[in-house]
Amino acid sequence: MFPSVEAPSESARREAVARHEQLTKPLGALGRLEEIGVWVAACQGTCPPKPFARPRVVIFAGDHGIAKHGVSAYPSEVTAQMVANFLTGGAAINVIAATAGASVRVVDMSVDSDGEGLPDQVTAHKVRRSSGSIDREDALTAEEVVAAIEAGKAIADEEIDGGADLLIAGDMGIGNTTPASVLIAALTGAEPVAVVGRGTGIDDQAWMRKAVAIRDALRRARRVSADTVALLRTTTGADIAAMAAFLAQAAVRRTPVILDGVIAGAAALAAEELAPGASQWWIAGHRSVEPAHTLVLDHLDLKPVIELDLRLGEGSGAAAALPLVAMATRVLAEMATFADAGVTEKPE
Repeated sequence: MFPSVEAPSESARREAVARHEQLTKPLGALGRLEEIGVWVAACQGTCPPKPFARPRVVIFAGDHGIAKHGVSAYPSEVTAQMVANFLTGGAAINVIAATAGASVRVVDMSVDSDGEGLPDQVTAHKVRRSSGSIDREDALTAEEVVAAIEAGKAIADEEIDGGADLLIAGDMGIGNTTPASVLIAALTGAEPVAVVGRGTGIDDQAWMRKAVAIRDALRRARRVSADTVALLRTTTGADIAAMAAFLAQAAVRRTPVILDGVIAGAAALAAEELAPGASQWWIAGHRSVEPAHTLVLDHLDLKPVIELDLRLGEGSGAAAALPLVAMATRVLAEMATFADAGVTEKPE
């Protein structure tokens, strides 16, 4: 389904490490900014690295049948309302992305609406309205999960062919932390109670309903956990399945990605299964307060750039980390070396 993923350039990585040794600072004095700059150089295959010209946030929107069973603080109608909000620039991700120098695209993969009045670019890849309630039925049919995966690949190609040189996958879907948590538990071996979070801010009664839903869905998921496509079909939805393919295809296309929170994290786990080695092309933007997200970071051996107790989704945490990634890139590219500045490198 995906070709083999090439690793980021080892020669560029070595050049970046060597360049940091020559910049006008003690080696390691900029901490993780140095590590991040080296990662960017390796992804770009060149040192010094180039500043990002067109970072792009793509929000995958979809509704989930499980939301009808009291696992979220908000009704499903909010998903379609938020798609409209993204398009008019009124959401948090619009503000954060604009501040960070990124543009935003939203795609309706499975919102529970007919999409009337939305631009073609939003609805062109729509697979269905909502998904099955995963505690009792599959989220998608066999044909629909393939369509979602192909859509995710196509969207990545569209963005990269259009000039995007760094990607962020965002999410919008009431109830989506439930399928994400099931997917994470299935792929990490965690027990249901370890992945149940508060999502949009649910109370104790809703938390218990969510825990039961995740338990029941995980029983169904574990029957197919060895088959990633079947797992996406059984437990996720067109939005998360497309996001997984988007992340995998970005790696195939040698394009760096800043990962967001628990929804993107769940998709990333599946993407690494679909395209082994893809995770070398990703950096974790932040650590969500959702407990399942820490399981993702540990499983993928990723360290977050920032920790601000975020739990919004939309790509907001990844976009908030973007200025630091851009800063790390420019530090490596633009700082003077000891020789350039006429600074004595070491005392004689």
